[in-house]
Amino acid sequence: MQRATEGQLPRVTDRAGAAALVAAVMVSLDALEALLARESGHVRVGRLREGLAETERKTGLASDYLQGLEAIKANAIALARFAPEGIAALKAAHARFTQAVETNQAVLATARTVSEGLVKTLADEMNRARTPTVYGRPSQGPSPYGRSGVARSQPLVLSRNL
Repeated sequence: MQRATEGQLPRVTDRAGAAALVAAVMVSLDALEALLARESGHVRVGRLREGLAETERKTGLASDYLQGLEAIKANAIALARFAPEGIAALKAAHARFTQAVETNQAVLATARTVSEGLVKTLADEMNRARTPTVYGRPSQGPSPYGRSGVARSQPLVLSRNL
């Protein structure tokens, strides 16, 4: 494999170069998959700060993986000739990685939905306590802006230090 200069992709010219390229992509793929699994594990049990602590490393690994995929695409013919078993291993690893990404996205979406629900419920409870009651029914006073049917909402203040 010829070394890549700044901005150029490596060029595979022999069996050793093909094996080296496949191995490099597999290393970045495995590291990214492990990081996503750790992130999902932390978020799943509610440790959001720990789960999102490795964002910079995840970005770097994703960049390395995408650059590796570009090199794989650029050298597809040489890899098919010199390392067909490496291509099969990459396809299997990529399928596992796709499943890990889907799991991670589902965990993050669930955490977001739960947190949005908690904040909305908290805001509703705070506003309900501020609504005056007349004869046991919630009552709205006249609005100074002429909008009688619009519910008055109060701002919600959160403390991130808790």
